[in-house]
Formats: sequence, structure tokens, C-alpha cells
Amino acid sequence: MALKLVMIMFSILLFLSSTSSTSAGRELLADGGDFDVTNAKYGGKPDSDITQALANAWKDACASASASKVIVPKGTFKVKEASFKGPCKAPIEVQVQGTLQAPEDASQLSKQDTWIEFLYLNDFTLSGGGTFDGQGQKTWKAIDPKNAKAGTINIRFHAVKKSLVKDITSLNSKNFHINVISCEQLTFDHVTVTAPGDSPNTDGIHIARSTGVNVTDTNIGTGDDCISIGDGTKQLTITKVTCGPGHGISVGSLGRFDKEDPVEGVNVKNCTLSKTTNGVRIKTWAKNPQASTCSEIHFEDIIMNDVQNPIVVDQEYCPWNQCDKQASSQIKISNVSFKNIRGTTSTPLGVKIVCAKGLPCEKVDMTDIDLKFTGTGALTSQCTNVKPTIANVAQPLACATDAPVPVGPAEKSND
Repeated sequence: MALKLVMIMFSILLFLSSTSSTSAGRELLADGGDFDVTNAKYGGKPDSDITQALANAWKDACASASASKVIVPKGTFKVKEASFKGPCKAPIEVQVQGTLQAPEDASQLSKQDTWIEFLYLNDFTLSGGGTFDGQGQKTWKAIDPKNAKAGTINIRFHAVKKSLVKDITSLNSKNFHINVISCEQLTFDHVTVTAPGDSPNTDGIHIARSTGVNVTDTNIGTGDDCISIGDGTKQLTITKVTCGPGHGISVGSLGRFDKEDPVEGVNVKNCTLSKTTNGVRIKTWAKNPQASTCSEIHFEDIIMNDVQNPIVVDQEYCPWNQCDKQASSQIKISNVSFKNIRGTTSTPLGVKIVCAKGLPCEKVDMTDIDLKFTGTGALTSQCTNVKPTIANVAQPLACATDAPVPVGPAEKSND
């Protein structure tokens, strides 16, 4: 009888211990922590495909009731594709310390325009010092430059709010490196974007229909715009960005599509551009399906190093002659300033401000502009359909003519 009681007590204790362990495990999950894709539960290994390991780790971390972190440690890992979708229950971070490699062949993707995406997230952080390698070389060779949009974007952010992206690198994307749509209060800090200067349509960071985005302390060298700013962008701040190679920092192109939203409040400050095909610019298509506005655009404390076309407002933008250049843009540009812009230009046209024939630009301010031409011939400037306020600008740069002036080599962008 005594032995039987002992056995019963032992069984009860064993059950309680098992229940306690299970509860502790559940509490550990609920309490967040680190979710390393290479631990035994997820099974990710370097030099192998961790697509499923990433998905499983994200699912667990996103379900955590307290702050959590998905970790990809140092090493090289293949990822077919990844969708980090919220909302999550608590603040969450993805820390990529190693290198993630995309498939060379975009046909392997279920969505051929997207490799990695982050959607519907609040209080999110992407960090780690790692690299997102799009392996775009094969795709670039096959792209028709007149249809360069056919390609896969490295990293998409959609409806991401109050979040931070820091210390990551986007390498050799097949198309845009980073695409930001419908985001709010999203900061990019110490981000690196790298691709050859001749890689087609590889915009570094493209921002549209977003409010309160900040880009700071970032280094971009690529084959298209370092930063491109699309319709619906509001209260964008760009500071301490280095750009080159690339096509410069561009608002636009605007006015190509129907139902585009106004652009308002773009501040670009303390940036350096080197050997780019453009400097700072606003571009709208010559013919638009509807009217819109572009206002409160400010470029200040910009250094140009051997840049083609340093200052540009072009309302006759028409790459590959895809539109009627005789049309007059319906995008109203106003409250624009270019202040303290210095350095060198590799083309004689240091300033080009060509506004719409039927809708002249208003309240354009040019102050403290000092550019030296590194080639032979005379430095000049063109201002058409605009009467800017000019202060402390050398005569050759102070709207020397309103007639067309030959510019640098035509860019091969499709946007």
C-alpha cells in the first residue's frame, strides 16, 4: 500500500513538473526574446536556403506579447523570398548580421517584383549591419532600357509606421533597392546602397505616398536616382547623404500617371554628390493626365563634386521621347529654394530651371550658389517661365538666358 502511494505521488510530481515546463516555455514565448533562425527549432544553416526558417521565426516573434528580435547571424544565407507582415503584438526587430542572397533568376519568385517585404508594422526596427544581396547582374543584362521597370525590388516597406531602418546594406538589386510606400515616421539611418553606375533603374531609395520619412547619414552609389521622390510625399527630410555614382537626388518624375497626389515639404540638406549625372532636381512629365502640385521643396548646404547638371527643374521631362514635349505640364511648382550650393560642374549648364509654359513656377529662391566649370568653355544658366529671387549668385549662374542650352549626356532612366 505504501509503495502504491509513493508511485502515485511520483506520478503527480512528474505531471506537475511537465506542466510547469510547458507553461515556462509558453511564458518564454510570450515574454519575447531572441529568435535566432539558426537555433535547433528553426534549423537555418549558412550557405543554405533559410526561407522557411525565417518565416517560422517571424511568426513566433510577431506573436510575442513583449518585445522580440529575429536574428540572422553572420554568414551567407539564401532566401527565395520573405514577407514580414504585421501587425505584431509588441515592438519587433529583425537583425540581419550576415548576408541574405536573392535568387539570380527572378522567375523563382512568387511575386517577381518583390524579394523582401515589410508590411503593416508599427514600432519595427531593421538593423544588424548585414547585407541584402539582390544578385541583379544577370537581370540587368536582359533588361530593355526602355522598359527598365521589369525587375525585382530588393526591399519594400508598405504601411510601416514609427519605425527605424539602420546599419544595413542593399547590394546589386535587380530594380529599385528600397521602395517606401504608404509609410509614416519611418527613419533610415546609416544605410548603404551599392550597385554599378550603369545598372538600369536601380534607384537607391524611392519614396511615395508617405509622410514624415527621414533619411540620414546614408551612402548611396547606384545606376539611377540615389533618392527618388514620388507623388504623395509629405514632410520628407534628407540629411548627410552622399550620392555617387547615380542620377542625383530627384523629386519626380511627377505627372506621368492618373490620380497622383501632391508633393509637399521636401528638405534636402548637408548632402554631397560626386560624379553624378544630375545634382538636385525636380522633374515633371511634359504631358500629364491631370493637374497636381509640388511645393515647399528646399535644397540647402549641398556640395557638388564634378557633377553634370547640378541644379535642375525640368518640366519638359520626356525620356526616350515617350511623350509630347510640346505639351505644357500641369504640375504647379512653387516655394522652391536652392541655398548654399557649392562645388564643381562637369557641364557648362550649371543651373537649368525650365518651368511649364502655361503654368510658370512661383516663389523660387536662389541664394549663395557658387559652382565652377571643370571643362572648357563658359559656364552658363537657363531660366525659362520663372522669375526667381536671386542673391549672392555669380552672373553666369544667375539666369543668364531663357533660351534652351545644351546640357550633359541624356540619362537612360525610364522614370
